[in-house]
Amino acid sequence: MQVIEYFSCDRQEYWLDQIRKSDWGAGQFLYQLLSGNTFKSTLGENSKVLLLIKGNELVSFCTYAEKDDIQPTDLTPWIGFVYTFPEYRGHRHMGKLFLEVERLARAEGVHDIYISTNHTGLYEKYGCEFYQTMGDMHGELSRVYRLHVE
Repeated sequence: MQVIEYFSCDRQEYWLDQIRKSDWGAGQFLYQLLSGNTFKSTLGENSKVLLLIKGNELVSFCTYAEKDDIQPTDLTPWIGFVYTFPEYRGHRHMGKLFLEVERLARAEGVHDIYISTNHTGLYEKYGCEFYQTMGDMHGELSRVYRLHVE
């Protein structure tokens, strides 16, 4: 398995089609942002889409972005759109993407990365700690976790 970055890869249309196959509303929203060329204007010009692939199969994906669904806020950067396809769940594949996010953060001198979620007990497995509850852009409360990078 390897991690590739969507905007840097040479098969964007193929990987975009794979993202579209996710059975999750946020995955469909990510597909819309990418296919409509509004991803960077929405989430930030330096934002990335990380893909964990196994050959021609998309295993997991997430974003490493300047913004997420908690707006307005000065907190940045964010891990978002975290998804693993059902047939790959339960094997902690997302951890490989988190390691890449941490590598990117270190290179940028970033010490804290945030995640907005309604899950409890999932991101703790990857070293995240509950930070606080915040309102998202839809007026819903969301749990915000922080991943500290050394």
